Amino acid sequence: MTQVSLVVSDVDGTLLTKDKTLTERARSAVQRLHRAGIGFTITSSRPAIGMRFLIEPLALWLPVGPFNGSSIIDPEMRPVEQHLIPASAAERSLQILRDYGADIWLFTTDKWLIDNPRGSYVAHEQHTIRADPTIVSDFSPYLSSACKIVGASADAAGLAACEKAMQEALGREATAVRSQTYYLDITPPGFDKGTFVQAMAKHLDIATDAIATIGDMQNDLAMFRVSGVSIAMGNAADNVKDEATHVTASNEQDGFAEAMEMILKWNGAG
Repeated sequence: MTQVSLVVSDVDGTLLTKDKTLTERARSAVQRLHRAGIGFTITSSRPAIGMRFLIEPLALWLPVGPFNGSSIIDPEMRPVEQHLIPASAAERSLQILRDYGADIWLFTTDKWLIDNPRGSYVAHEQHTIRADPTIVSDFSPYLSSACKIVGASADAAGLAACEKAMQEALGREATAVRSQTYYLDITPPGFDKGTFVQAMAKHLDIATDAIATIGDMQNDLAMFRVSGVSIAMGNAADNVKDEATHVTASNEQDGFAEAMEMILKWNGAG
């Protein structure tokens, strides 16, 4: 097996537990990667502001990929690359989300905008990204500066149907994929967690075959497909597990740390 030079990890459902905690075993496993000379970074559907709290405890020195990898920022939260959803696609996305009854959230570089503060997942997102939303009555002024649009809904089947309709309606104008069963993310076209992995390979001048990726959701499949090793969490859906080269324990059973320990053994550093 090719030695692993870099690990790229998803955050929610993977690196963190259900209550958004970074366990000591997970933190320690990343420190062991650092000591073994294996690079480590994270990519997530989260906005940049929602990834900041992980930089210090994980001693991250490589760029990270918020908004499903459609933006790249350095550890000081300075943009390296940033892409936006075309305004016409953003407007169409909002209409489709309304048709399916999903709450609409729009993220710019530094703002989380909502029009329904009583939405089912607002408090959950506040806890997750450690930031408060800005309430607006009209998204129109922000359509040309959207980094990500989210449809939030407790109707998992309805959101899955919305995902399919969104993909058909937007085509190549934007990427639409669920990051949770209750979140549908619309992000800039041509960029995803897979392109982030490729950007990191170029940044470090390594082959993608030397990169291991780990995740649990549909939006992680793009990075599974371009990496030499892909690890699905035990809490992942069956189709995500089917596309991975390995499966670890769940995020409630320190599956992330277990996977990192496995990589260290492969590299002879276990």
